[in-house]
Amino acid sequence: MKMPVLATLTLLGALALSGCATGPSTATSGTATPGTAATAAATESASPEACSGVRVVVDFGTLAAPKITDCVATATTIAASAVMKTAAIATEGTVQYGDQVVCRVNGRPAADETVTVTGQASFVESCQSMAPAYAYWALWIQTAPGAAWEYAQEGLGSLQVTPGQSLGLVFTTGAETPTPGS
Repeated sequence: MKMPVLATLTLLGALALSGCATGPSTATSGTATPGTAATAAATESASPEACSGVRVVVDFGTLAAPKITDCVATATTIAASAVMKTAAIATEGTVQYGDQVVCRVNGRPAADETVTVTGQASFVESCQSMAPAYAYWALWIQTAPGAAWEYAQEGLGSLQVTPGQSLGLVFTTGAETPTPGS
């Protein structure tokens, strides 16, 4: 699916402004192995149909790290940031927008990692403000198994998810906006 740059910038701006009153964020989980749950009781099968809690999908795209798929057991509404923490997925927000804008997932892109996108200026992510519109972490939600993935209308810091929903983070580069399921 292609999305014009202006539409992408509009979506990023709306996402950032939805929670710009929050303060700076640090990692939301400890040093657990990426993609493994904090405890065995916290996760179950990551298949959308078998997950009775909230399914998590993290796609690192061009950052060349293995895709993470997990299921966080919950019977009630839960904060998206708590889902990530329970799944042992460390997220870092920006100085300007806190955890409303995801800057790093499990340390990627690293503070010393040059991000290169064909046809664009290479950069090192500082996590000060918004990432360039051609290389950023996109937050997605799927409201039910089999439903279409949609851009989240809130940031990780304020988004609430319910059992049966899926939460996705995709490192998006260029003009393409892949969904967590693609």
